[in-house]
Amino acid sequence: MRNRYLDLLRFLAIVRVVVYHVTGWATLTLVFPAMSVMFALAGSLMAASLTRSGPAAVGRRLRRLLPSLWVLAVVFVPAMLLSGMPMSPRVLLWLFPIADPPANNWGALALSIIWYLRDYLWFVLASPVAFWLFRRAPLLTLLAPYLLLVAIEVGIYPAPPVLREFGLYFGAWMLGFAHHAGMLRRLAGRVLYPGALALAVTGGAWIVGHPGPRGYDLNDNHVGNALWSAAFILIVLGRAPAGVAWLGRSRLADRAVTVVNRRALTIYLWHMPFVVALTPLVDVVGWSHQDPVGLAIRVVLVFALVGVVTLAVGWVEDVAARRRPELIPGGPVQATELADQPDTEGREQPDTELRDRPDERPAGATLGRAVVPPQRVAAARSDVSAG
Repeated sequence: MRNRYLDLLRFLAIVRVVVYHVTGWATLTLVFPAMSVMFALAGSLMAASLTRSGPAAVGRRLRRLLPSLWVLAVVFVPAMLLSGMPMSPRVLLWLFPIADPPANNWGALALSIIWYLRDYLWFVLASPVAFWLFRRAPLLTLLAPYLLLVAIEVGIYPAPPVLREFGLYFGAWMLGFAHHAGMLRRLAGRVLYPGALALAVTGGAWIVGHPGPRGYDLNDNHVGNALWSAAFILIVLGRAPAGVAWLGRSRLADRAVTVVNRRALTIYLWHMPFVVALTPLVDVVGWSHQDPVGLAIRVVLVFALVGVVTLAVGWVEDVAARRRPELIPGGPVQATELADQPDTEGREQPDTELRDRPDERPAGATLGRAVVPPQRVAAARSDVSAG
């Protein structure tokens, strides 16, 4: 059976990322640290896949992750080459982004969200070793990314950008491992709640004491981001309900959650180009980002355009997951088909890269106002806060 609560978390994370990029509201990053939640859910999924399939899970994850990126590259890489981006061997990074793929000025903004796939790719590649270590020394393995991040931020270890991202987000990925193993669920309330509170207070104090260019935006504060997000994940996964029965009682809400989950990667990859493209256009007609009505119009337009492109190319996620391609997923026929197919240990789950249900068995048995941080654009053209 699917865990619809995790589907709901993924749905909220994707919607929150899009709204944040249109509005630039820093408060949204504190209310719902979406990127860390997405990495935690992905880590739980990866742990389930490794438990089920061993190292072969890496190839399956990559097979589901990369085709949607290639579709994006087919459209944007030629456009960037024609508009001045030099041709070089680094263009091949658009096929396998273990580092930031090259981009020109407008492409660095429109495709800034590629950093997430870069990090996801590295986390997947590192997961077999991390999972082996986690099963033998779970607490130490959970703490390692946070210790690495502190060492980097205080200047003890001047790490390259990829290792910095391990410190920032691999801790959330490892908390996903802990969720899969049942560790978070088994934590007593007298441990979980004070622990989450201590992390939130420490992270919040760090954020207040070290405001960034956008104020109290998590994306500008790595230590605060990691600690605040860890507290959030401990609560939303450690005290996850068994289900969300109310969701099934609303056909519209249930279908919306299904569609966004099945097309999460497409939505994530394509929303930022529309944010960038619409910004000068809506400014011309007076829909200011300082006006609530103007912001609402921007949000609606971005979601509408993302919906159109999702209809056009979202089926690639079905093909990558070896499902029957659908224009709009989650229809009655598909629901019947899935209900007739039991979840068996050896069968790969019919899910997309950002959506699959993490197995809960124990492992041991602006552009809008979304201002692009200048230091990230200068250091890595496509590395920018994504939510």
